[in-house]
Amino acid sequence: MGVSLAIGALVCVGLAVVWDLRFARIPNRLTYGAMALGLLLRVILGGSRGVLDGLAAGLIGGGVFFLFFLVRGMGAGDVKLMTAISIWAGLQQLVVIMMVTAIAGGILALGYMLVRKRALSTLRNVGALLRFHVVAGLAPHPEINLENPQAIRVPYALAIAAGTFYAYGMMLVRG
Repeated sequence: MGVSLAIGALVCVGLAVVWDLRFARIPNRLTYGAMALGLLLRVILGGSRGVLDGLAAGLIGGGVFFLFFLVRGMGAGDVKLMTAISIWAGLQQLVVIMMVTAIAGGILALGYMLVRKRALSTLRNVGALLRFHVVAGLAPHPEINLENPQAIRVPYALAIAAGTFYAYGMMLVRG
């Protein structure tokens, strides 16, 4: 079951990276199709136990990313992609994928910030966001969000791909 699910996750995230880099979006037909196919394969290969594992992982992985979407810090395509990858990965791989994705996303954001010479303004914005969300909770900041045309948009499918490829690479190394 592991090899089939790994191949599905890697193909899905690979296609998402191409779309995200080329069009700055991840199509619904890819993410919803990957979710449905992942669940179907989990039913065929693992029965109810397999599908429940995929559903739980999808809810956790997608749920964490949904919080960032609520505050307008991440696009819906990234949330749906993480949900799809989580379904394919299951709970066993999810923690590693999420941790490496977060690290890769931070490195990617730092790179974009430095290349665009926006380090000082970005650090100021992080401070403003932290202060705002302490008071306002999950409400989107009125100015510092993805709807702002000056916001730096990071193709987060790259970070999700790094986490996915790392997790499955480690699975291969460990046997």
